[in-house]
Amino acid sequence: MKNFVVLIFSLFTSVLFAQDWKESYQEALATAESQDRPLILVFAGSDWCGPCIKLDRQIWQSSEFKAYSKENYVLYKADFPRKKANQLPEGLATQNDELAEKYNSKGYFPLVVVLDKSGAVLGKMGYLKNSPSAYISHLNSFLK
Repeated sequence: MKNFVVLIFSLFTSVLFAQDWKESYQEALATAESQDRPLILVFAGSDWCGPCIKLDRQIWQSSEFKAYSKENYVLYKADFPRKKANQLPEGLATQNDELAEKYNSKGYFPLVVVLDKSGAVLGKMGYLKNSPSAYISHLNSFLK
């Protein structure tokens, strides 16, 4: 019985604090438009970029960011893994390459781009050694 309670609690908390990273940029943009929310576009190298990994652990995975983003942002991560085992499907890799050409032509990693609901750039930032609340405040400083 104790194991069952722990399992139910774990499932509940993972659903409660799960982030909704969209599967495609088109889906993210459509959601941003329909919900009238900014889109947070993250360029990351999930298996090779140290600051990207720190940003993921310290900010994106924090309960504070998860709770706030669920109500206030639409999220899309354009990942650029290098290890063969982590390669993306061809269509997704192509989509991310096209996004990089448009929004990250200098190839900065990590790069966080705040977009309005139509895809216009409101601001850009990288990894900052901040608390989740300070990072959220910095993201929000780009919103008009």
